[in-house]
Amino acid sequence: MHALLTLILSFAGALACGLMPAGRARQIRWVALAFASLGLLTALHCALRYGGSGVADEVDWPWIPSLGARLAFGYDGISLPLLLVTGLVAVCGVLFTWELKERANEFYAYYFALVGGVYGVFLSRDLFLLFVFYEIAVVPKYFLIAIWGGTRKDYAAMKLVLYSFAGSALVLLGLLGLYFGANASTFTLQELSQASLSAPLQYVVFPLLFVGFAVLAGMWPFHTWAPTGHVAAPTAASMLLAGVVMKLGAYGCLRVAIGLLPLGAKVWAPWVAALAVVNIVYGALVALRQTDFKFVIGYSSVSHMGFVLLGLATLTQTGLTGAVLQMFSHGVIGALLFALVGAVIYSRTHTRQLEEFHLLIARMPVIAWVFILAGLASMGLPGFSGFAAELHVLMGAWQSPWVSAGLVVLAGAGVVATFGYTLVKIHEAFFRPRVASGSSDKEGLYEPMTAAEIAGCALLLGSSLLVGLFPSLLTDKMQASLKLIVDRLNEAR
Repeated sequence: MHALLTLILSFAGALACGLMPAGRARQIRWVALAFASLGLLTALHCALRYGGSGVADEVDWPWIPSLGARLAFGYDGISLPLLLVTGLVAVCGVLFTWELKERANEFYAYYFALVGGVYGVFLSRDLFLLFVFYEIAVVPKYFLIAIWGGTRKDYAAMKLVLYSFAGSALVLLGLLGLYFGANASTFTLQELSQASLSAPLQYVVFPLLFVGFAVLAGMWPFHTWAPTGHVAAPTAASMLLAGVVMKLGAYGCLRVAIGLLPLGAKVWAPWVAALAVVNIVYGALVALRQTDFKFVIGYSSVSHMGFVLLGLATLTQTGLTGAVLQMFSHGVIGALLFALVGAVIYSRTHTRQLEEFHLLIARMPVIAWVFILAGLASMGLPGFSGFAAELHVLMGAWQSPWVSAGLVVLAGAGVVATFGYTLVKIHEAFFRPRVASGSSDKEGLYEPMTAAEIAGCALLLGSSLLVGLFPSLLTDKMQASLKLIVDRLNEAR
């Protein structure tokens, strides 16, 4: 029952913030921080008490008997890291919007509704319930971007929602095919995992489910909503989009498509691997060409999600471990990079154009070095979580019979490209003496980081460093849950 508190606290936070007077922005922020922090503490409590096997905190109540849908909740070693990253990003999203005043009550109401939808997906043990929470997470995204967004916000919000609903339509078709094909009486994961599904059914239903979920994971060529949405979204929303919303899609790919359709996974894995490598290389090369700092981070997210998809395509214990670890790693580092670019740097320079920056290393030294550390973590520097995650993915890909050696080499080239664009963009942003014409106060120091910004950076960067130095903190808890999926894959004939 403890894990369910994360869900309850999020929707309670949405209600509490939404009912507060709009003019009391300071009090609203403290209430938002309290609810987000309680959610994170609950997730940490769940992590500390989880034994490493089975499903914990199971709850199973009747819901819609005529459809066989149940209110079934619980978490295991796969969902646990994602509960943690959701809690971390939710808290830091509040910290990095600490100066928000415009319609703060509405903003945090939508914010917590989105967070609640995300927690609901990761906790659902019933596929109908999972789909409901998956859809709940879509609506707040639209309003957060359309009302508080920036560049082309109406276009970006509508594009994100249309892509999300298109992917959801495929998921719904796949879930119905799975339900009727299994001749099931409920949508629970336990019953569907024990059903005997014919090979032709799996071959047809797998791509519906995988592609439907992978749209939200930013899989090429359905990725175009992601950079546009990230750039237009306000800081807290872009942190949630990169940190946790894209993980909803990857989680669905693993939990539902691969976990329930092993024969379909084996047939389609080579194609998934090929698209994943396109994600990695394409995202890195396009990021290299961007001049808007936020677009650089947006395409970087597409590239890093490629490693998640590649890890899923390996269908091996090592590769799947790397995929889940990369979900956590990119969740914290992607959120930090968007916070630094969208809130910390932009609020001081009032521009995101790299050619307009002038020796920021001298004008905001602490901020610059925090970004450099975050950039090094993003490109997989040893000691940070990204290194452990990508190493697991590449090792799993090398071991996998479904991933060709050529694709592994290309993925390795993608790692090199990631090093390249990260170092180039760090140089352009902080070390290049280029001044935009007409700018004033070219040599003055910018304001230092606020206490809220320091706390947010410390939480996210510290989490990546902790998991990078001690990856077993998460990987040990994943192994039993992932082994169940790998065993099903090995047994499927």
